[in-house]
Amino acid sequence: MIGIGLVIYPGAQQAAVLGLTDLFGVANRIVVSHQKERVPALRITHWRQDDSNRPPNCVFDSCPDEPPEALSTLILPPSLSEPIGVDDAASLTAWLRNRHAHGIALGSVCAGAFVLAATGLMAGRRMTTHWSHAELLQERFPEVSVDADQLIIDDGDVITAGGLMAWTDLGLKLVDRFLGPTVMFETARILLVDPPGREQRYYSVFSPRLTHGDAAVLKVQHWLQATQAKDVALATLAAQAGLEERTFLRRFQKATGMTTTEYAQRLRVGKARELLQFGNASVERVAWEVGYSDPGAFRKVFTRIVGLSPSEYRRRFSAGQGAVK
Repeated sequence: MIGIGLVIYPGAQQAAVLGLTDLFGVANRIVVSHQKERVPALRITHWRQDDSNRPPNCVFDSCPDEPPEALSTLILPPSLSEPIGVDDAASLTAWLRNRHAHGIALGSVCAGAFVLAATGLMAGRRMTTHWSHAELLQERFPEVSVDADQLIIDDGDVITAGGLMAWTDLGLKLVDRFLGPTVMFETARILLVDPPGREQRYYSVFSPRLTHGDAAVLKVQHWLQATQAKDVALATLAAQAGLEERTFLRRFQKATGMTTTEYAQRLRVGKARELLQFGNASVERVAWEVGYSDPGAFRKVFTRIVGLSPSEYRRRFSAGQGAVK
């Protein structure tokens, strides 16, 4: 049997722990139905940390009558609470580092990424978390490469998933790894969930930095928001800020982390997503409404930022009926 452990740290979402247990249970039943010996392929254990000064201990075992076996993977589920602080997880992260050093793969979902990053094992490596946590994760762990566009990043000995419900994607990814694609697709079919392959940027919204402290740049940000970034000429923006053009460009990028062009594109695409989701105007009309005279250029920018074409986005997320495709 392949051992998968779910770590119940302070604030961990119980629904995800139980959901993953059930997902792996479904995969087990599929495997058993194709075997003569009725032995589950996956052994699921829960590890709870009752004392912040001590490592977790096993509080649940799906196969309690079987001899103990080594774990293959430990998963840090999401949390509905604020991401756990480094100082609050010292003994837990030490335990995780030790387990990893003995060949156990580690996984995290959503805010579980903060515990994983606190181990120090992600320095110089890519990981994902919920898009709303991405900036905080990057601030706390600048040595980590945070890629919140991705819903799941499988890096072999470490696998991270972004959204709060992305435990389904991580669970299916592990079923695929350990039991093969046939069992994974059958598990997804029974649970009526999409197989892995989605991207988090399909769902994320643009959240501009507004707490950087540069009043001149903030004034331009508010003006761009109010005007829906219709006029992004450098001379206009610099005049709004009351700065020389080169000084404005340097300060804008430092404050927002983006060029003015990138910033305006994200504002425009954010408005376009809203129009595509809740309206029925043609893609060409939407392009015009958000400031693009060339629909082809709009489609390229939209697809690069969202990961779907405007038409694909509408088909997937339209809130109404009869939308123009």
